[in-house]
Amino acid sequence: MSLLHNFDVAGSAMSAQSLRLNITASNMANADTIASTPEDAYRAREPIFLALLQGRRRETVGVHMAGVVESEAPVRIRHAPGHPLADDEGNIYSSNVNLVEEMVNMLSASRSFQNNTEVLSTSKQLLQRTLRLGE
Repeated sequence: MSLLHNFDVAGSAMSAQSLRLNITASNMANADTIASTPEDAYRAREPIFLALLQGRRRETVGVHMAGVVESEAPVRIRHAPGHPLADDEGNIYSSNVNLVEEMVNMLSASRSFQNNTEVLSTSKQLLQRTLRLGE
């Protein structure tokens, strides 16, 4: 594996973690939303990533976001008959976002992004030192 290969892998990983942070931010922003039906309630979203493999030895060449799935956790039901969005039974439905899980996702994604930044920096330094050997 060449040092140039490290740039591709770390760059795609940084892009993936950036997408993960955006989805986490969206979940956190919608944590307190309310709907009049369970179907309309916001559901937490989670990105699905796949390793990109290449060659006969199936070497990892990067990360790809395969899609986004919605959480299967039930939405929260609250009895609030005076609320303008209450249904006929007086219930309102709020999102199934778990803020503790989202904070963990945010910290994990930001640390992964930071680690990949270090990989890029170290690879750059090693490549520069290798080039200086020829002087």
